Amino acid sequence: MTNQGPSCEQASQRPLLELKGVSKNFGGVKALNRVDLQLYENETLALVGDNGAGKSTLIKIISGVYQPDEGEIYFEGRQVQISSPREAKKLGIETNYQDLALGEVLSIVANLYMGRPLTRFLGILNKKKMEQESWNILRKLEIRNISSLKQPVRNLSGGQRQGIATGRAIYIGKDPKLIIMDEPTAALGVEEKSKALALIKSLNMKGKTIIFISHNMQDVFTVADRAVVLKTGRKVGERKLKETNIDEIVKLIILGEDSLVTSTKNPF
Repeated sequence: MTNQGPSCEQASQRPLLELKGVSKNFGGVKALNRVDLQLYENETLALVGDNGAGKSTLIKIISGVYQPDEGEIYFEGRQVQISSPREAKKLGIETNYQDLALGEVLSIVANLYMGRPLTRFLGILNKKKMEQESWNILRKLEIRNISSLKQPVRNLSGGQRQGIATGRAIYIGKDPKLIIMDEPTAALGVEEKSKALALIKSLNMKGKTIIFISHNMQDVFTVADRAVVLKTGRKVGERKLKETNIDEIVKLIILGEDSLVTSTKNPF
């Protein structure tokens, strides 16, 4: 079984994001072991693997929470050091973590503009403008059944909360070049999961580049173009999803690439 990496068309393009030999240690534990990764513009790349595979560590390196012990990171063709989440945001990298990092008792507007409020002369908050833009964001993301922007987000459904976190990442501040979505469909009901997946597909159709982390293979195959598989900190496989199936990806997650190569050898 050969490694199914980027298409010929992609191979001729410069990656938006490229990781070369990235490693990360926590004491005696090697969380990442010389991981290579390429991500191209307007692509949705799924990052998959069991718990402890290294997915969270990898996205935290890309988003500036952790710094690699070894390896190089390139963004838009130049080598970068993403020393903090603020530096990641300056590059145009936004991350929606699984816990969403929402202020439970804060209003919808306060959550959307958390850390990046709109101000007028002398730093006075422009509350009217923020409310107007908040309604615009809800309309763009098709977040419905919101009666008031002043209600705390703890009163919202899981899908609505995911939408607020996504809206903050996409529409507030600098227009992101890369959106990392960590388990965006976890703990959602069937209808809300469908809406969340539709939102991700819509963002991709509008030209957004996305890294999508999920344990749900149906969701991965619904929205992603390629999948990179991690296992115990190593990259063990990469596939174009239109040329593979769920069973193969699951085998990669459990057994790694070597097992698939071995299984295809002629025993005679």
